[in-house]
Amino acid sequence: MDKILVKLLGNGVIVMAMLLMLSNASFIGSLLTAIALTAVAYLFGDLFVLPRTSNIVATLTDAVLAFALIWAISANAGWTMSLGEILSTVIILGVFEYALHSWMLRDGIRRDPSVRVR
Repeated sequence: MDKILVKLLGNGVIVMAMLLMLSNASFIGSLLTAIALTAVAYLFGDLFVLPRTSNIVATLTDAVLAFALIWAISANAGWTMSLGEILSTVIILGVFEYALHSWMLRDGIRRDPSVRVR
């Protein structure tokens, strides 16, 4: 439970700060984007991909999910975010995600025994 809260707090701070600074997103819009990103990335990236692969693969998965989600929401909401601004947000999120995944692996995330990590 503590890991999802750390992820929510970290993603929330990063995504909301970047969206509010770099675009015309509202506070509620950026908050809902951060919550949606946290939920999708935690369920898919942290609980499905990370136990079966490596930290780098899980981090790249989270980055692709973050890019796709932020780009789609930005385009549909009419936010003024360029590709470079979305990429800079994703890179900062990637650094946070890598550290979070390292903590999750050290703290004993359950690995899938049928998959060998190289």
